[in-house]
Amino acid sequence: MKAYERALSMMQELGADGFLVHNRANIRYLSGYKNDTGCLLLTKNARYLFTDFRFVFQAKQEAPDFEVVKVEGGYAPVIAEYVKKEGVQTLAFEMQEITHEHFLLFEKHIPAKLLPVKNELSKLRRIKTPEEIACLREAERIGDLAFQEILPSLVPGTTEIAIAAKLEYFMKMNGADGISFPAIVASGIHSSMPHAIPSEKKLEKGDFVTMDFGCTYHGYCSDMTRTVVIGKANKKQKEIYAIVLQAQLATLAKTKAGMTGKEADAIARDIIVQAGYGDCFGHSLGHSVGLEIHEMPSSSPKSADVLQAGMLMTVEPGIYVEGFGGVRIEDMVVITDDGCENLTSSPKELMEI
Repeated sequence: MKAYERALSMMQELGADGFLVHNRANIRYLSGYKNDTGCLLLTKNARYLFTDFRFVFQAKQEAPDFEVVKVEGGYAPVIAEYVKKEGVQTLAFEMQEITHEHFLLFEKHIPAKLLPVKNELSKLRRIKTPEEIACLREAERIGDLAFQEILPSLVPGTTEIAIAAKLEYFMKMNGADGISFPAIVASGIHSSMPHAIPSEKKLEKGDFVTMDFGCTYHGYCSDMTRTVVIGKANKKQKEIYAIVLQAQLATLAKTKAGMTGKEADAIARDIIVQAGYGDCFGHSLGHSVGLEIHEMPSSSPKSADVLQAGMLMTVEPGIYVEGFGGVRIEDMVVITDDGCENLTSSPKELMEI
């Protein structure tokens, strides 16, 4: 069954006879169209891809199962014409993708009941096909190569911004389409901020350096984090690093299909809490990855989502001590029936650069 056929089944379950799709990842998943300009209309009997003149030829090449409609002027009147043509009475739309301004335009022009839905289509992408896993595996392999290539650059005097730029360069030179998110490079006390923005701060001896980065390969994302020390690690740095590594390894050993995201999160969190750093691990254990860098399900203290074979998840426990620094170690894994397959191969023992 093709992806858009599964979407049609979901549409009917929602009580709609039309579905307007704006999420970029969902558009690519359902149609093959790779650009971010345009939207889809699915109905019981037809499939349309709306875009403007700049992308019509691309859309025809990449989305052969869809009729491409060239939009001149506003989208709402054109979409309304095709909604009326197909006799759509209830039109579902992705509420998180539509601004209030666009909703008012749709309400004005479209002759159908508008049904807001949230993240429903994204659920179709939770379990990856073998072809998708192959792309994710290659994206993560490229990240591993970039990590090896960045190590000689981790010297005192180099700025965080320079390291981030080199990571992105190395990934593209090794075959990436692009980056899956702007690289995070945080050194010294900056490493206590989980999503610190790279700055002009220079690496110094004794610094933790946390690098969180990823790329895309055929549109699919990678995500990995490694933390190193410039020079020799002190006692507290070794202690924190050892706790995070223990938490991550324990989670990798026990995570498998059938457990909830909450149960997976608890494996790592319990170790960190027992070590006295529970207040220093404020984010979730991980999230799914695919055409978007953050997908559902998640592994968090509140997640009731059941992990299933074929899902891609990150495993990224961390400890962040204000005024001192922090450690995060992140791998990307495929959930299997009896465990998980780690797609990340970069070493995890504490590296003193």
